[in-house]
Formats: sequence, C-alpha cells, structure tokens
Amino acid sequence: MIPLPDPSLLSAITHATCEAFRQAEINLPPDVVQALRNAREKETSEIARGELTNILTNLEMAGSLRVPICQDTGVPVIYLTMPPGIPLTTGIYDAIAEGVREATREIPLRPNVVDPLTRENTGDNTGVGMPAIHVRPGDRFTITVLPKGAGAENMSRITMMLPSEREQIHKFVAETMLLAGGRPCPPVILGVGIGSTFDGAAALAKEALLEPIDTMTPYEEQILAAVNTLGIGPMGLGGSTTALAVKVKTGGCHTASLPVAVNVQCWACRRATVEVPY
Repeated sequence: MIPLPDPSLLSAITHATCEAFRQAEINLPPDVVQALRNAREKETSEIARGELTNILTNLEMAGSLRVPICQDTGVPVIYLTMPPGIPLTTGIYDAIAEGVREATREIPLRPNVVDPLTRENTGDNTGVGMPAIHVRPGDRFTITVLPKGAGAENMSRITMMLPSEREQIHKFVAETMLLAGGRPCPPVILGVGIGSTFDGAAALAKEALLEPIDTMTPYEEQILAAVNTLGIGPMGLGGSTTALAVKVKTGGCHTASLPVAVNVQCWACRRATVEVPY
C-alpha cells in the first residue's frame, strides 16, 4: 500500500507553489534583466532604446510596488521535481492546485483559465488540466513555475519536417517570428524543440524556456542571428533586437521524421524555482 504524504508536506507544497508564482510574477530572473540591459546598450534605433527603457522602468516599478510585471499573469505551467521516496499521489496535485488558488487571491493573478468551448472562467486559474504539471525525478524536491501569457503562446508553431530538411530549421524559426510580428511583445525568447514526437517536440520547446539565456551554443546563436535580421524590434516598432535569445532542446525521434516546435515567450520570461522542505 502506497503511503499518503504527510499533511504538513502538502501544506509546504501549497506554500512553495504560491511563493514561486510570487517570485516569478514580480521579478524577472537576473539573466533576463541583464539581456534587456545589454539590448538597450546595443540598439541603434532611438525608438527601440526607448521601448527597452520603458520595459526596464516597468520592471523597477513592479519590484518596488510588489505587483505583477504584466497584466497578463499567464496560465500556470509547473515543473515538479521529486526525489526518491516521495509517492506521487493526487494529494500532491491537489496541493499544487491550492497553491495556484492562493497565488491568484494573494498576488493577485488575473483569472485566465476558461473552458475551451464554453469559455466559462473558473475564477481561480485552475480547471481541467490546469495547472499544467510536468513531473520529473531529481535529487531535490522543487517546484518551478513558468507563467505563460497568451500573446506569446498564441504565436507558437509546430511542424513535422522531413529528415532531409534539417538545414531549414532556422528558417522555420525565423518564419515563425516573421508571422508573429509585434504581437508577442518582442524582444522575445524562443524555445525550440527538435526531435521526439509531435507532442514531445512542443514539450521540449517549452522546457527550453527554463534555461538561462546568458549563454547560447553556436547553433542557438545562428538561429538568433537569423531572427534578428527581421528588424521587427522591441514591441514591433523596429530595431535590431527582435529576440533576446534562442534556446534549443533536442530529443531522439523516428528515423523518418523531424518534429520541430517553437514556443514563443515575450520579454517577460517569468520563471522561478522554490524548494519544498520534506
């Protein structure tokens, strides 16, 4: 018989979830803030520099006032890392959902989650399949949140390429951003998933957004350069900084297929991790 988690552990999970959202919604990670500052220094367009200054001012005000960075506080995407010995039960899922409800009330978060067909709002950012929880093993018990706004998420794409088309991946990524234009509030961060399966590529693309953006591989730099030649610029008003970074995650795939997904993230690349004591 699988033992049930201790009630104190469930309470700690709820608290950690709420705290992770508080951190993510109010303060951007240092690597993202520094990338925005670097972009402002390098920009040659006066309008683009002005928009980047507005973004940085917004970040300062959100931090000092302890309010969310953006009015679209996103939908709750959560990565749960569990060490050996802790059983994965429905109680843990329920505790995380309660943490989302607490965050919605206390931070507060805009209630974004609706039924896909009736469009009825649940009012607390939970519902069928929400929060979206991804579980993986690890040495530490942590909760990582990745609040995902609709403006950027709506611009994401996936394609099933032929293996012979792998040299066209950078063109697909750049085309995705060209179609998006200013709608995802650039400068963006692009998560790219290559390989796995149809759904697996999308998962890889989203997970790539959890990676720090202060370093990139030569392949990621190549794709970034292609995207930044588009000239869309901050908020779509022109400039040399359409994307701050490109992060790629890969997975093994069928010999006859090459899934590629692009998950678009706006400049507010919100993510935070909180450890759960146990």
